[in-house]
Amino acid sequence: MRPVTSKMDFGHSTLFGYIEDLQELTIIERPVRRSLKTPEEIERLTVDEELSDIERAVYLLSSGQDIQGTSVVANLPVLMRQNPAETLRRVLPKIREVLHVAGVEMQLTAAVSFLTVLQEESVSIHTYSHSFLHIILQNLEHRDAGVSNAWLETLLAVIEALPKETVRHEILNPLVSKAQLSQTLQSRLVSCKIMGKVANKFEAHIIKREVLPLVKSLCQDVEYEVRTCMCRQLEHVARGIGTELTKSVVLPELVELARDEGSSVRLAAFETLVNLLDMFDADDRSQTVLPLVKSFCEKSFKADESILVSLSFHLGKLCNGLYGIFTPEQHLRFLEFYKKLSTLGLQQENGHNDNQLHLQTLEQEKKYISVRKNCAYNFPAMIVFVDPKNFHLELYSIFFCLCHDPEVPVRYTMAISFLEVAKLLNSDVYTIHKELVTLLQDESLEVLDALVGHLPEILELMANGGENNGSESKLLSIPDLIPALTTAEQRAATSLKWRTHEKLLQKYACLPHIISSDQIYYRFLHRMLTIILTNNVLPVQKAAARTLCVYLRYNRKQEQRHEVIQKLIEQLGQGKSYWNRLRFLDTCEFIMELFSKSFFCKYFFLPVLELTHDPVANVRMKLCCLLPKVKSTLKIPSDKHLLQQLELCIRKLLCQEKDKDVLSIVKRTVLELDRMEISVDAFQKRFYKNDLLDQEKERQEHLLLEMEQLEKEKQKNEGRSTNMNEKMFEKKRRDSKTSSVLAKSINLSFSGSSSGTSAGKEEKKSKLVRSQSFSTQVLHPKYSNIDKCPNKSSATGYASSVSGMGKSCMLSFCDDSFRAHSGRSGNSAFPSSSSHSLFNSAEKKNSGNKESQSRRMSM
Repeated sequence: MRPVTSKMDFGHSTLFGYIEDLQELTIIERPVRRSLKTPEEIERLTVDEELSDIERAVYLLSSGQDIQGTSVVANLPVLMRQNPAETLRRVLPKIREVLHVAGVEMQLTAAVSFLTVLQEESVSIHTYSHSFLHIILQNLEHRDAGVSNAWLETLLAVIEALPKETVRHEILNPLVSKAQLSQTLQSRLVSCKIMGKVANKFEAHIIKREVLPLVKSLCQDVEYEVRTCMCRQLEHVARGIGTELTKSVVLPELVELARDEGSSVRLAAFETLVNLLDMFDADDRSQTVLPLVKSFCEKSFKADESILVSLSFHLGKLCNGLYGIFTPEQHLRFLEFYKKLSTLGLQQENGHNDNQLHLQTLEQEKKYISVRKNCAYNFPAMIVFVDPKNFHLELYSIFFCLCHDPEVPVRYTMAISFLEVAKLLNSDVYTIHKELVTLLQDESLEVLDALVGHLPEILELMANGGENNGSESKLLSIPDLIPALTTAEQRAATSLKWRTHEKLLQKYACLPHIISSDQIYYRFLHRMLTIILTNNVLPVQKAAARTLCVYLRYNRKQEQRHEVIQKLIEQLGQGKSYWNRLRFLDTCEFIMELFSKSFFCKYFFLPVLELTHDPVANVRMKLCCLLPKVKSTLKIPSDKHLLQQLELCIRKLLCQEKDKDVLSIVKRTVLELDRMEISVDAFQKRFYKNDLLDQEKERQEHLLLEMEQLEKEKQKNEGRSTNMNEKMFEKKRRDSKTSSVLAKSINLSFSGSSSGTSAGKEEKKSKLVRSQSFSTQVLHPKYSNIDKCPNKSSATGYASSVSGMGKSCMLSFCDDSFRAHSGRSGNSAFPSSSSHSLFNSAEKKNSGNKESQSRRMSM
């Protein structure tokens, strides 16, 4: 056969393309030597190693390069901690000189370092104000806006710590000249922010005399940036001067600024009004604030969409702040306004036609998304506004739209606020079950991650809300919850966001309190084991292992528990992959944390010790680190044989271990084990808390076994009582048809009764009563020895009592004299009146015919 050759295209265009690619490769040359320093530069960067830190800092600031000076400034907090006196005397003056000509990087570094020195309190506040404050004030008006803002942030932090007199003389007095119209724009903007900060520093009369005139002047500034900045500081000024001055001075300024020609000024005035609602009385709210707010809402759709985003963000706070003064018509109008904002951009709004909708710019779409996101943020506040009782009528449609919004940020916000909504609805939480399922099945993992953060609390509210049904009927109102939970986990598992998967598995540990044990066993428990065996991310595997242990802890069927334990030992502890055996040791740690000591010793102690012979050194190493915890589960003298096994394994490790790393860990572990004290079966003072906690865990484990035993007995009793009723009904039917057979059976039963059989019937009947009491009573911790009631004896007693009741049924048809005659032998078999009541209805129905028959027989 000929070898198959691939045909290559050697056309002119293809060759030309190859040549171009080669030419591009030859042009790309990395400047390797550009980053290297010349010998002269290295010489200038070299510093004598014998210099002290202070001397080196002074030398670098004096004759070093900019990068060296910046490193000294960044290291200033360390120098202040080590030698504050010398740093203030020699280093700080040099920094002050260098900052006059320093670049942006050094200026920013100095602002951060000065703030760090203040926060660490390396020197007293008096020394700080004397040494550092003047440098900060000198650099406030730097030509670079970023540098100026950095120094301003440092100054505002310093003002909080400085004494009043220092602030007044060093900051407030020079501020009068800095805030004048003749100063630069940057200077006036800085003055506005300082005004807001010092307003909370002084008494109201000082602010009224020295600060308010400057505030009014800056509110009337010719530049809209200054008016906007001062308007945002009016909230701090109002908090400082009190309610009366706010009403007479600040409120008129806000009203005037709300009508400003600049949109940013109007926006700042609106937000400040909303933040100050609690400082205005009812008259101010109804006569001044409410008309302004109404005009804002009307203009937001017609002429000024720039405030739409801010209005939607503050709408919840605004509606609840003005709630007391709303008329029913105004209440409805604001609610409709909120509904309109919640669907903005999803349909034809603002009077636009189809052509205008197609011409919407990208900025408008982003704005509409922000508005709907803010509506989702304010949804809990709007529930309070309309009253949770009216949720389904007024807000459910909006809740549905926001949870199904096409944009991820909106659904993400709804997922975050879902818990607050569920808390507010309280008993009406069942109305949002479908939306919970929808968000769990959301295509975006960001939405799922936001919802999972509070998933245990949400599911608990869902399960316990409404009529507070029992645990068996908790999920009847959420039929799609389990499929939604499994779908969410599978989507997280197939994604690359393993942190979301880990978080989800951790939160799924709450499910034993929400759904039944069987549902967890068949839908979630085996999935956790599969994740441990197949997933490649260690945190995810550990989260699945811990959740599996929680499921095992609350499983109510011993057969299922044994099956899971067997799989853990066989597939993890004895698995072929060393990675699975390592995960087995992690799982054992969680079991020691969640279960009692006796449970671990019964099922996992020996399988753990078997790993001392593991062929992989990492497994033996991890086991050695775990041995102290393993030893702490033992109790003497009951676990003496397990202690001997542990000591034998340690001796083998010491004698036979060849790996150096493992041997060193074994030796350290032996020393730690020797220092440990083993707890005894009785309580000890030093281990009292741990023993008490372990006793509680053991009690709960026994309680699960008792609950399982009770359920089995209850099911058996219910099945037998059903069979007994069917047999008795059939017997009554036959007896009513054949009265002659009834007479013969009465004679036989009367002649065959004896005192010996009555005692046996009494014993069997007492067992029946005891089994019935177990099946009807509610489980309580005091039933600690229910296992002592054997099933066989109770079943036998039950069957014999049933037969005894069938025989004595015929005696109940006799007359009074006959009952008195047979009372000595028959009544002892029925000490309780419950057996007799089973046939009262039969007596009443057949009393006419059977009384006449009994009279004939007695004659």
